[in-house]
Amino acid sequence: MGKELKECVVIDAIRTPIGKSGRAQMAKLGGVFRECSAQDLLVSVLKAVVDRTKNKCPDFDPKEIEDCQVGCLSQLGEQGANIARLGILLADLPHEIAGATVNRYCNSGLQAINTAVNAIKVGDGDIFIAAGVESMTHYAMGIDTEIIKKVPKYPIILSPIWKNKWKLVVPQGVSAELVNDKYGFTRLELDEFSVWSHQKATMAMRREEEYYKRVVPVTYLRKFSDENMEPIKDEETGKQKEEQVTIKMDQAVRSVYLDDQEKGWELISKLKPVFKPLEKGGKVTAGNSSQIVDGAAATLLMSREKADELGLKPMARILSTAVAGDDPVIMLLAPIPAMKKALLRADLTVDDMDVIEPNEAFASPCLAFAREFGYEFDDPRINPTGGAIAIGHPIGASGVIYFGEMVHYLKNNNKKYGVQLMCGGFGVGIATVVETL
Repeated sequence: MGKELKECVVIDAIRTPIGKSGRAQMAKLGGVFRECSAQDLLVSVLKAVVDRTKNKCPDFDPKEIEDCQVGCLSQLGEQGANIARLGILLADLPHEIAGATVNRYCNSGLQAINTAVNAIKVGDGDIFIAAGVESMTHYAMGIDTEIIKKVPKYPIILSPIWKNKWKLVVPQGVSAELVNDKYGFTRLELDEFSVWSHQKATMAMRREEEYYKRVVPVTYLRKFSDENMEPIKDEETGKQKEEQVTIKMDQAVRSVYLDDQEKGWELISKLKPVFKPLEKGGKVTAGNSSQIVDGAAATLLMSREKADELGLKPMARILSTAVAGDDPVIMLLAPIPAMKKALLRADLTVDDMDVIEPNEAFASPCLAFAREFGYEFDDPRINPTGGAIAIGHPIGASGVIYFGEMVHYLKNNNKKYGVQLMCGGFGVGIATVVETL
């Protein structure tokens, strides 16, 4: 006999501040999480999302959490060995909670959410954590495949078909240029969209009451100073010591784009294209691309039945999820078929959406989504608290980060429907539709 599907609701969604990528010896970068492990980032949000729920509901028992799904792209070193399970153990959460680490490229965090959502819907548990983490300071993008070259005499096994098709694989920045070529976007349009992202993110950070509903501080021990990256030393003994620091705010957002718009425009317009020479029509710059950063995020999901039993008021419910594959070369347009599926499954249209939350891997695919779905590039529904161009794109965590941004904005502003969509490597896309409660 068939079972009736359950309704999955969002109880909480939080994230860490997002820090620029940069190791201690790279003084000019100085990422605020340069000495913070990915495990510590993940533990901070796992603890917080459970503690916040326990504070709201003393009857909530973390032992009832069925599973913890965690998105993470570079699964090696401190991000390896199933960081989802390690995070549960390091956070001193009940051993009864299982853990699985998810990799669907940049889709990973949202895939962790969708996997948990669909498990709840079919009755495979009533409470799940879905999270994401990425330290791009410690693990540069692509290091999970490059690391193989450092292993002596390791047999690199590729099928003949893959060897022949390897020439089709291009950096995503090249794909972004291909999107520009396909749609005819101008450098001005890309930069305007990017400046707008920083302006929205700046305004969102300054609404501190709302900001700290979704952003939890991270405290960790640091051995090097901020000012000159020199070792921190004990004044009496002269020996190196550790110093506790607490990070509260996003590091990458550039307020100059809001506070001094003339200067901001001068800064972004001077940047040179990275993936295609200017003389050949290159338009993709560091300014209209997502920032390389470190961060983590977590959500707590429940069946509506369990939430009602505990007396918890949900933030939103998940209406539909979808994934899709598309051209692996242009690769950034797969969210288009994914979003079409998700909207169809929710029996809604783009016009019904109060928030449209595309991941800003680059400005060009975001403009493409607008063109394909018939809304304007500067539609106020797009990423109303800023996106990855301003805040950053810690790959495995981004899906969870921007899911939380969307849900909190909808709730804070008495809006109803939102859709999140993300592109990923080699042409995978994902989308999720929510309704606030």
